[in-house]
Amino acid sequence: MIELVRTNDAVIISFVESLMRDAGIACFVADQNMSILEGSIGLLQKRVMVDADQADAARRILR
Repeated sequence: MIELVRTNDAVIISFVESLMRDAGIACFVADQNMSILEGSIGLLQKRVMVDADQADAARRILR
């Protein structure tokens, strides 16, 4: 898995997930539960992960 996006912004995470889903690219949001446990301090960011073989296509979509 390759990290595509790292952010605390839930809207960006949701938008990226939607873009990947529409393009047929499987993605996973890492650290989602850890960021909830951490609270609202913002130390732990959520990460959108994609398979390595789909990383280039995913990056092109985000441009």
